[in-house]
Amino acid sequence: MSMATMPVVELEGGRQILNAATAVMAAVIEATKRTTDGGKRIDDYQVLTERVAYAATELRAAGDLLAYAESLRQAGKADGIVEMQAVAFAAEMAHKLRTTVEGALEEFGISEELLGSTLGAPAVRALIRAGMAEARFREIGRTVIATRGINNIALGDEMLELTRKTMRDFARAEVAPHAERIHRHDELVPDELLNKMAELGLFALSIPEQYTGSGMGYPAMIVTTEELSAASLGAAGSLATRPEILINALLAGGTERQRASWLPKIASGEVLVGIAVTEPDTGSDVASLSVRADPGKVDGRQGYIINGNKAWSTFSGRANVLALLARTDPDRAKGNRGLSLFIVEKDAFYGHEYEQDGPGGGKLSGKAIPTPGYRGMHSFMVSLDNWFVPAENLVGEETGLNRGFYLQMGGFAAGRLQTGGRACGLAQAALEKTAQYVTDRTQFGKPIGEYGLTQYKLGRMATHLAASRQLTYAAARAMEADPTASVEGAMCKLLASDMAVWLSQEGQLIHGGWGYAEETAISRYVVDAQVLPIFEGVKPILELAVIGRTLLR
Repeated sequence: MSMATMPVVELEGGRQILNAATAVMAAVIEATKRTTDGGKRIDDYQVLTERVAYAATELRAAGDLLAYAESLRQAGKADGIVEMQAVAFAAEMAHKLRTTVEGALEEFGISEELLGSTLGAPAVRALIRAGMAEARFREIGRTVIATRGINNIALGDEMLELTRKTMRDFARAEVAPHAERIHRHDELVPDELLNKMAELGLFALSIPEQYTGSGMGYPAMIVTTEELSAASLGAAGSLATRPEILINALLAGGTERQRASWLPKIASGEVLVGIAVTEPDTGSDVASLSVRADPGKVDGRQGYIINGNKAWSTFSGRANVLALLARTDPDRAKGNRGLSLFIVEKDAFYGHEYEQDGPGGGKLSGKAIPTPGYRGMHSFMVSLDNWFVPAENLVGEETGLNRGFYLQMGGFAAGRLQTGGRACGLAQAALEKTAQYVTDRTQFGKPIGEYGLTQYKLGRMATHLAASRQLTYAAARAMEADPTASVEGAMCKLLASDMAVWLSQEGQLIHGGWGYAEETAISRYVVDAQVLPIFEGVKPILELAVIGRTLLR
């Protein structure tokens, strides 16, 4: 099918598709609220809740991409490819929603009549078929190949445009040359690169100017994270935002003395931060943490004695401090109300293992957990044996006692948002690498990018990336306006992470045998992407405890 015979669906048609899907989704949510008693019985209906949460997230992304295309048109800057992507993604998600609901009408609690009058209406079904036309995705794919997949979409803000250019130039000149070596040899990100990142202010993005930060806000942070992650997820994209939990906690509940002391050091890169929350037997169930912090005194100094083990403490070897969550109320029945957040000072270590003696005979040690990807920082098992932390290093000091869970929640929400940006950046790198490969690789007498299936695949890859990106940008704006808007960050993390896994694997398959070779960057993107649906809130927890609970209450 050529462009001349491709079914035409304008943005208005895309809006009609989305309106029909939204009506079905609203009915599904209302029915599920009744089934789960306003979300109180989610655990009795986990599969239903997961389906509802994911479908709602996909429709939110479709709406954000469509709204972006409409905003460009209204500003007199209409982008034909963006409009094609917006219609195609809305059609694909509407089709998916209809088939999902139709296959389990009784479970979703809606009638055939409602489905038939909305997504099943002949006019809407015709729009969906036209929106999902093969020729549409192939045309998008041809444009991706012609432009080598480069992301130069309009951001609508000069500061954001400048941020993207600055960070892209830095990432390609300073990060990319190290990325493959760090990954292949499981090296620690070099101090030379850390110093350059600090000089560029990459550790100061969310710190207010009064504490020598740049206070750039979430949209600029996401653009920055995207560009750094495109060069290396582990050695740059996640590293720049490593201190966010501690920064957010200090801003939300630290004393002014603590903010004035710690934030400028973090902003300058003088103090590098690792996070120590997860425990070997405790993942998302933070309320069940068992590491203890008991009042104690060492050398006449009042503080806390910490005992226990932490797992997946990323960058804790090289870090100068750990943001560590520990139980300060021995009554475990109090759950998250008995946790406090500590700033644990330590020496910097460069290997895969470390051990340090502390005052009073305490010991702190760590051993890196081998991982197939996400290399550059190392993730450690950490053991604390009678490790002393002075009282002034309890975030909030006396007022922060047993408030650690709440103080670090803002950091978790920001981390999920940033993971949406990380996923988009990694997927962008995979898309560009694949677009370049299909241009250079010749089979049966012509570049493989000239084959219809290759074009179709690249078109879908670029379209799903575009939707995830707009969902992430919309979440950044929402959290900029209201930092407690955690569901938006959870949604972009959920969808963008899955998108990055799928897109990188599609790119690997298009590479054929060379996609499995370590010398080809696409293989690194594939293994790095695997961590995205896991950290900063594993996928089922986001679906059930964050998105599902928010939608159904």
